[in-house]
Amino acid sequence: MRDAVIGIPRYLSYYSFAPLYETFFRELGFQVRLSPPSNTDILDAGVRETVNDACIPIKIFHGHVAAIKDRVDFLFVPRLAGAKMHYTVCPKFLGLPDMVRGSISDLPDIIAPRLPMGRDGLQGLRSLYRTGVRLTGRRVQAMRALHNARRALGRRINQIQQGGLEALGFDQPRDADLTVALIGYPYMLYDTLASGGILGQLRALGVRVVTPEMVSTREMRRHARAYPENLFWYYSNRSLWAGMHYMTSGLADGIIHVTAFGCGPDAMVNKLLELESARYGAPFMAITVDEHTGDVGLRTRVEAFVDMLRWQAARKEGLT
Repeated sequence: MRDAVIGIPRYLSYYSFAPLYETFFRELGFQVRLSPPSNTDILDAGVRETVNDACIPIKIFHGHVAAIKDRVDFLFVPRLAGAKMHYTVCPKFLGLPDMVRGSISDLPDIIAPRLPMGRDGLQGLRSLYRTGVRLTGRRVQAMRALHNARRALGRRINQIQQGGLEALGFDQPRDADLTVALIGYPYMLYDTLASGGILGQLRALGVRVVTPEMVSTREMRRHARAYPENLFWYYSNRSLWAGMHYMTSGLADGIIHVTAFGCGPDAMVNKLLELESARYGAPFMAITVDEHTGDVGLRTRVEAFVDMLRWQAARKEGLT
């Protein structure tokens, strides 16, 4: 068993909790194998394996499963669920292991612990601990692995909040004259295929980028209190609160919301961000992505938005 290979699809919650997942299984003594970075072959496989009306994140995830399933002994597909009545995630996260089993044949055994999500992230990891005990039969080792995994996740979160996107391997332009807040779910922002490469496009235009992961928990909570009722969904709330932070703090010259076509929760987030941007006079653009989105059209919209921000900045300085 200790020589077994745990396969982790490199998508969805991986972008939020990669250090937790990888450290936990390695500390248990397993080999960890990730699926390749998202590419068109993975997307095509996901489109073939998934029902037609699934959103692009679900299609991409199925493609990642198909890309790795024959090279591992176990697949790690956690169930993200709400910890309390008022905080939950998209139902597809809760049913993800069942969706994968129902769509793709010849799968290895799936490890699917239930990971509850609250306002500030993961609210309990007992099921992950029990998974470690079941796989190894060693309680102390499972507890130590979980402890080290949580510390690894905490370090990554601190690195991002202190060092920005560089902590995730994305370089920022040194002489940026603009800052754009890129708002969206982590698996839509940091996955080059899902986002259409928007991070690279903004960097090439000399724009510095800030994201929800760079906003502190304290600031998130402050903006959560600004609403009499928050949304039901963990990722949606984070997007909304982060957008409010950048609109009210003056830390961003404009807001771009990246959303997946057909995402019900994100449709509400987008409308709220649009209304708040009008209220605070913050330039705002929404980009909706699906498997048919073309790079050229996306690049044209991003370039036009950045040109508009520079024109506004020059106008304020009396240069136009």
